Amino acid sequence: MSEPGDGDVTRRTRLAAERTWLAWWRSGIAAATAAVAVGGVVPELVEGGRTAYVVLGAGYAGLAAAVFAGAAVRRRQVERALDRGGYEGLGEGGVIALTLVAMALALATLVVIVVQA
Repeated sequence: MSEPGDGDVTRRTRLAAERTWLAWWRSGIAAATAAVAVGGVVPELVEGGRTAYVVLGAGYAGLAAAVFAGAAVRRRQVERALDRGGYEGLGEGGVIALTLVAMALALATLVVIVVQA
């Protein structure tokens, strides 16, 4: 049985990076879906308080756009690092920003649901 060569390791690393990029996309699609549901569908189903849902939907759409942009930036960083044989860590600033925005939207959605009940 032969030992895997450097090419095999590089191929697996690039495929792992691609799976990560696709995970970013799945997250962006989920946020975009939430935007349509919260900002487009729910306001048609509730009486009063529609504006809050539309604003939340716009927030989820903004989050989706940020995740898609982050996916592109991260993919480029990883590819450049792999080309030079290095590693590029994920910056904490972007992670914290996306986390705070997602938390704020989740909590705001909870508040709107509770107030509307």
